[in-house]
Formats: sequence, structure tokens, C-alpha cells
Amino acid sequence: MANAYTRAMAEFAAGLQYRAIPSEVRERIKLLILDALGCALYGARLEWCRILHGTLSQVDGGESCVVWGTGRRLTAPHAALANGTQVQGFELDDVHRAGVLHVGAVVLPALIAVAELRRNLSGSEFLAAAVAGYEIGPRVGLCMGPEHIGQGWHSGATVGVFSAAAAASRGLNLNSERTIHALGIAGTQAAGLMAAQYGAMVKRMHAGRASQSGLYGALLAEQGFTGIEDVFESEYGGFCTTFSRSRDRFDLGQLTAGLGEIWQTMGVALKFYACVGSNHTTLDALQEIRRRRPFEAGQVEKIVVHGSQATADHVGWKYEPRSLTAAQLNLPFCAATLLLEGDCSVDQFTEGAVADPARIALANRVEVIAEPQITAKGASFRHLVRVTVRLRGGERLECTKEAPRGSERDFASAAEITHKYEQLARHALPEGRVAELRDAVLGLESLSDAASIATLMFNSKEER
Repeated sequence: MANAYTRAMAEFAAGLQYRAIPSEVRERIKLLILDALGCALYGARLEWCRILHGTLSQVDGGESCVVWGTGRRLTAPHAALANGTQVQGFELDDVHRAGVLHVGAVVLPALIAVAELRRNLSGSEFLAAAVAGYEIGPRVGLCMGPEHIGQGWHSGATVGVFSAAAAASRGLNLNSERTIHALGIAGTQAAGLMAAQYGAMVKRMHAGRASQSGLYGALLAEQGFTGIEDVFESEYGGFCTTFSRSRDRFDLGQLTAGLGEIWQTMGVALKFYACVGSNHTTLDALQEIRRRRPFEAGQVEKIVVHGSQATADHVGWKYEPRSLTAAQLNLPFCAATLLLEGDCSVDQFTEGAVADPARIALANRVEVIAEPQITAKGASFRHLVRVTVRLRGGERLECTKEAPRGSERDFASAAEITHKYEQLARHALPEGRVAELRDAVLGLESLSDAASIATLMFNSKEER
């Protein structure tokens, strides 16, 4: 069969039933949703999100869907674009490290828009649709491997369209044939350049654009519009061959490996630093080194981070004070921030921090080296690092970290996730509403109309 992999993924998404999802996956998806919504609510007031809100409002006269944490409503595709941008707006949201994908930022804006459009999607059906999206996208990332981002594609934007399309298709209750077309429509819209990480606001928008593309794919397929039926398998112009620039630097088998048995949703990690996921193992290593042997930033002569080639390419570049985006995506700058400020969270990343001379000076003493032995371990160990701190006077301190706090190997507790959500959501919603939304998400399976989640994120007092 020419599209055996695409078809298998579509059949899985279309046929996934809530009762067939293991209980631990059901519980995990609710915590992942809560975390993503907290990130989005924090993002509502960020400068780049406000610019996007205002621009979209100028060209969009519709009011079908909520822009989360604001008093605005937009048509569904523009709401998905705005809300996905908010989830990814400050480098706080989830990441499937092996699949190199921020999953909630692409799945939830499209799926909640579907819930608002149809008003007949129960909480349990919503959860099944969300899991479909969280399962499909990471498998595409695993198929493409870390080389995809290494070649300059922003995988959240490229791979993310398939997560969004799968979730929206399941939310619309499309059959497998139409889900094939939804994936094919989404795939041809895939785009996103990693050069955006060096300072552009547009990096924040990539997830929103992917969510929008997946939503378009599902809505169009529902009406009989056709897409590329072998979007993954096609040897000429298919997603895999085109984005890898090859016929063999990808693994189609990863698309369906363990589908329905190995749950990639359980491989999604959460962030407890406000910076790109590739930096977190280094920050955890520095924290551990300091716990074992306290030292001040001024004592540091040199820090060397040995990591994968993907880590070196993605975050190991020489820092230049261009913007908050660059600050949050640069490993040397984030390491300097942690050592000087004691943390690397939202309070440490202000506009004034970008050109902080002390942080820049310390960042210049941090070197990131690609180590072939780490690279050879593959995608599952993409963020493994060995960090060496050399203090003035010659003392050497070292720590190796395979995975950071909040990762799939060291997942956070429900209490930690709820606390993070509450701290972020308070920036956009009153205390009572923060609690209502928390309880609604954690009890999603009992909701008769999942669109109530969006209603709880509408802030009528927020300036339009």
C-alpha cells in the first residue's frame, strides 16, 4: 500500500476511544493540558502576543472563539494562531524531547477551537482527541530525528501541523479517509525556520501557525477537500523526503512503532525554567554542582558543556543581545543567568536582562562542545550533557545529566504542576477563575461541553 503509514496513523486517530486509553495516560494528559493553558494565560500580555492580537483583530470581524486570557474573540483559525503563540510565548511550555516537539502549543488551540465551533464535544471525547494529537506529532518527530532541527527547520512548526490535524480531526469525528486528507492538507502547509531563534518575535508564532494549519486541514477535509494521501511516503515532494533532502535520512517505521501500545503522551516533559528545553539539563547540572560544592559566579573561570551535535547547533552559539527570544534560547546566557540570579524563570527574563553586562561576561566563559559519543546515542539522549565547571584556582567540578526535572524520566508531581499553572494563570485571570479552570481541566471527563474550558479563559475585564 502506497500510504500504509499515513493510513495507519489516520486510522488510529479516527478510531481512538476514551475508554481504550490507559488510565495513567488519561491522568497525564489532563496535567499536560493544565500546564499548557497556564503557559498560554501568562503569554496573553506579552508584547508579541499583543501585537498579534491587535493585528488579527484589524483583519478579522468574527467572534466565534476566545483568545485565551483576554476579552477578545476571533474566528477559529485566527484564535488558534493567537492561542498557540501564547502557549509558546515565553519558553515555558511542554516538550517531547525525543520527537523535538512542543505538543500542547499545537494541539490545544486547534482542538479547543473545534469545541467552540461545534458545542457538542464532551469532555471525554475532547480528551481522546487531545491524546490523538499528542500521539501523532511526536512520532513524526521521531521519524525525522534530531537532524531535522539541525538542518534549520523549526520542528514545532513543521512537525506540529500533524499533531494539530490529528486532534482536530478526532474532535470533528472524521473517519479515517478524511483524516488522511486532513494530514495531507496540514503537511503541505508545514514551514518554520530556526533562524528565528536569534531574536525574531516570529519564533513565538510558529506553534500558532502550525495549530492553525492543522485546524484548516481538518475543517477542509470534513467538507471533502483533498490533501496529499501519501504525505509521509511520497518519494517526490513528500514530507519526509523533502524536509530531510534525502530518501533515507528518516525512519518511516517510527510513525507507527508501538501505536496504541507505547504512549508517546507519557514522553512529554514539562519545563520549570523559562527557556528552551535544550538548556534544562545543563541548568539542572549546575544546580546540582552548586548543592554539592557552593560557589559564586565570580569564582568561575570556565564552564564547558559537552552535549549532542543538535544541542551545540541549537543553543550553543555565541550570544548577542538582540532580544528576549535570543536570551531564552542561548545556553551560555541561560547558564550565566542561573548562576548570577539563582534561577532562570519568568522573573529573570525582562527586557533589561537582554543586555546585562554581567550575564554577557559570564556567558562568554561558557563553551558548548558537540561530543560524538553523545550524538551517537540518538534522539532519546539528545539533551544529555556533561558539564564541567573550572573555578579560579584550578578546582574542577563535574556533573552529567541525562534528563531534566519535569522530564518523562523524572516527571513532576501533580502538586508541582498545579502550582506552576496557578502562578502563571494569575497573570490573566482572577483567583476564583484560576481555580475554576483548574478544576474543570482536572475533571474534564465529566464535562458535557468541552467548550466551557474556553469560556473560563475569557476575561471580560481585559482591554480588547
